[in-house]
Amino acid sequence: MQASATEADFAAWMGATQGRVEAALARCLPGAQHSPARLHAAMRYAVLEGGKRVRPLLTFAAGELVGAEARRLESAAAAVELIHAYSLVHDDMPCMDDDVLRRGKPTVHVEYDQATALLVGDALQTLAFQLLAEQPLADDPRLQLEMVRTLALAAGSRGMAGGQAIDLESTGKTLSQTELEFMHLRKTGALISAAVKLGALCAGACPAALEQYAHRVGLAFQVVDDVLDAEASTATLGKTAGKDSRQGKPTYVSAMGIAHARHLADELRRGAHAALAALDERALRLRQLADFIVLRKF
Repeated sequence: MQASATEADFAAWMGATQGRVEAALARCLPGAQHSPARLHAAMRYAVLEGGKRVRPLLTFAAGELVGAEARRLESAAAAVELIHAYSLVHDDMPCMDDDVLRRGKPTVHVEYDQATALLVGDALQTLAFQLLAEQPLADDPRLQLEMVRTLALAAGSRGMAGGQAIDLESTGKTLSQTELEFMHLRKTGALISAAVKLGALCAGACPAALEQYAHRVGLAFQVVDDVLDAEASTATLGKTAGKDSRQGKPTYVSAMGIAHARHLADELRRGAHAALAALDERALRLRQLADFIVLRKF
């Protein structure tokens, strides 16, 4: 009974937080009534009404742990999600992963066109940094500048963009587990780590325990993604299933098999929990999110 009550409480918190983030994103995105209308409509199409909002959930959980104000967390979470959304728009394009389905609907370049999709990604990226620059997220301007720096590093050549470059270069190759981790700590893990750090920075500092947690959760997210790509259906995922295998991309499943990949994900989940051991019940939401990330089915 207690476990069910805890699960219901987490589901309620997650739903409420996702709603807050959706509203924040809707407010910051330009309306389609403003020129250029087609670009603004495509930006909203790419961002709104879709996705699990895992990164914003992590921002809120980390921020709530250290007592950050909700209005600050809304802006920080929206900025992280805008970067994530831009990366998906660009990743789906024919010059990258060439996919036609995302979050259960046509990808942006299919619904609109490739040139518009390219501009959507560019505009979402710059809007993320506009949010971090113009919203009052910290009492000390130097701390707010650190937040801008944190997101820039996570999105750039030493983070997400660099990880994607390594991924493209590795197609058709066999990578070791160490090489996979090097790639995915950048491609996937960097933005997840930034999401956690930004939430904590909204209250002034990011404890080392949160950075350790984020490192493990970021890797676990990618391991589970690889497993789901191999096992789940397109209808369940909302994107094309089995694409990594068909394109010859190195994954944790191709490197170690599904059973060992699942075991690795669970090890990382337990490691994430261990990193939070000294934070008692204040870290409940972060523990629940680690479980959600690893045990999810989509």
